[in-house]
Amino acid sequence: MKRPLLTLALLAIATAAGAVSARSQPHDPIAAAVADPARPAADRAQDAARKPAQVLAFAGIRRGDVVVDMMPGAGYYTRLFSRLVGPTGKVYALEPAQMAKAAPKPLAALRAFAGKGDYANVVVLVQPLDALALPQPADVVWTSQNYHDLHDPFMGSPDVARVDRRLLAMLEPGGTFLVLDHAAAPGSGFANTDDLHRVDPAAVKKEVTGAGFRFVAASDVLRNPADDHTAAVFDPKIKGHTDKFLLEFRKPR
Repeated sequence: MKRPLLTLALLAIATAAGAVSARSQPHDPIAAAVADPARPAADRAQDAARKPAQVLAFAGIRRGDVVVDMMPGAGYYTRLFSRLVGPTGKVYALEPAQMAKAAPKPLAALRAFAGKGDYANVVVLVQPLDALALPQPADVVWTSQNYHDLHDPFMGSPDVARVDRRLLAMLEPGGTFLVLDHAAAPGSGFANTDDLHRVDPAAVKKEVTGAGFRFVAASDVLRNPADDHTAAVFDPKIKGHTDKFLLEFRKPR
């Protein structure tokens, strides 16, 4: 399906921040999603650092899309996606069972709003990593600040290439997979996923393309050159301001 072009104003913002996704839409739906009065104050307080308008412009999610929010945490992006796709779309908040066991509080927060009122189009799924599946094909699979966890012992040290192939199978041909995560030092691979909660973007790119995805674009909107990649992401001196990468991959048609 042909995607509409960004408005000139949004294109200028997104281009300055990094590469612009081919999947794009007018600015108004993004502005409305960010301004959603139903978003909690805790989410709004993160907006200055997380730059949701620029990130969503790159992601190109549009009304009517089926979106998978993989490892959604407490639902920061889940709420935004819900507003973007509207009542004709669907958001699957997909939580691996291993993550749900290790961090039950975010899942409880997610379930408190999913499928209700303003977020009636959100469905929570909790599934083992080796059995991820959707009831319908998706247009977009998204994961934010958690891809690195797939390599950690608490997740059962899964075969991540196999997980990526399952995500590939969820998508419509031409669908996109977007990975946002905390950057580790170049060349470090997956060495710091457990201690620093970071991952080398080059290693992610190699792993995801190895599972059958095609790399499309990267955005610099969340990059921070002042971060030297040596501190854990929860360290007060860098928390909320880590150097982050955002990569877009596509399922071949």
